[in-house]
Amino acid sequence: MKETIKKSNIRCLPVTFFLVTALIIATTAGVVAQAPAEKGVRFEMVNDQNKVDIFINGSLFSSYRYPADLEKPFLYPVIAPNGSVLTRGYPLEPRKGERIDHPHQIGLWFNHGSINGLDFWNNSSAIPADKKDSYGHIVVREFVKTANGKKGVLEVVCEWKDNRGNTVLLENVRYIFSGDANSRTMDHVSTLTAVNGPVTIVDNKEGLFAIRVDRAFEMPSNEALVFTDDKGNPTTVKATDNTGVTGMYTSSQGLKGDDVWGTRNNWVLLSGNSNNTVVTFGIFDHPDNPGYPAYAHARGYGLFSVNNLGQNSYDPKQEKVEWKLARGESLTLRHRFYVKSGSEMTAREADKIFKKFSKLY
Repeated sequence: MKETIKKSNIRCLPVTFFLVTALIIATTAGVVAQAPAEKGVRFEMVNDQNKVDIFINGSLFSSYRYPADLEKPFLYPVIAPNGSVLTRGYPLEPRKGERIDHPHQIGLWFNHGSINGLDFWNNSSAIPADKKDSYGHIVVREFVKTANGKKGVLEVVCEWKDNRGNTVLLENVRYIFSGDANSRTMDHVSTLTAVNGPVTIVDNKEGLFAIRVDRAFEMPSNEALVFTDDKGNPTTVKATDNTGVTGMYTSSQGLKGDDVWGTRNNWVLLSGNSNNTVVTFGIFDHPDNPGYPAYAHARGYGLFSVNNLGQNSYDPKQEKVEWKLARGESLTLRHRFYVKSGSEMTAREADKIFKKFSKLY
C-alpha cells in the first residue's frame, strides 16, 4: 500500500530513515525482519489457483482448495501453530518416505461412500473413465461469505453431482476458524439438501469428516495391510521404515491405538511428535448429528476420520441404517477439528472442548 507523508509527520522522518536503513542492513545479512503479529483470521482469495488461503494470527493455517480435476474441495495443507504440517503430501506434493496409497485421501475433506448408489469417497483422478459412472464428485458453485475477524467465517455452496452433471445434493457449508498462540479451531457445519428428487444415504464405512496425516502422525507398523472398499477393490498399504513415526490415537472411551477403530466416541485425538514438538489434533462429534456418537474410522496408516453415516459397516451387530431425504429435505452435520502444539492434549481438555462445541450450532 502506498503511503503519503503528511507535513505534521515530517519531524518523524529521521526515525523512519534509521528504521529503513536497519531493515536494509538486516536483509542484506540474511535476516528477514518480522512484521508485527496480526490478530484474528484473514482470508485471501487466490482465484487463479482455485484456492482460499486461511491465515490465523498472521500464519498460514490452511488453504481451501477446489481444483477441477480432483473430484472434491478440501483443505491442504493443514498446519499446526508450531509450523508442523499435519497433512500427507501425496498426491499433490509427494514427500520422501511417505506412503503413496489411496490417492483420494487428500488433505482434510468431507464426503461419503454411498449416496444414491454413487461413491463420492473413493473418486479420484486414478479412476478410469469407463468406471466414472459409479462415482460422484463435488464442485464449488459459489462463495457466499468470507468474513475476517477474531472468528473467521468461510461459507460455500457446493453441488454433489453424478458423472453426467446432474446435481444430487446441494451443500451449504460453513467453516468457522479461530486460534491462539498454541491452538487452532475449525468448525465445519454442512447442510445437505436433496434438490432434484429423493436421496438415499446408505450405511457405509467410507466417510465422513476426514484427514490423511503426515508420516510423523502415523502409528508405527511392521506389517503390510490390505484394505478393500465396498466394491471389492483392494489397496495394499506396505510396511515402511518407522523412523520418526510417532502417532497414537486416543478416544473418549479411553481406548488407544488400533482399538479405537470401529468404536463410537464423542471425540478422537491423534498425537505425535513433529519438529521436536508434541502436537495433538482431534475431531469432535456433535450431539445433534444424525448417527451420534460417530464411529471412528481411524487407521494406523494415516487415515483419521469420524463417520456418522455408517454403523453396520463398523459393527455387524448393529442395524443397517439408511437416511432418506425427500426432495427439499435437508440433513445437517457438525464437526470440530482442533489442533494444539507444545503439549499433549488430555482427556479432560478434550471433554471441555466437546462440551463447549455441543452448545453451538
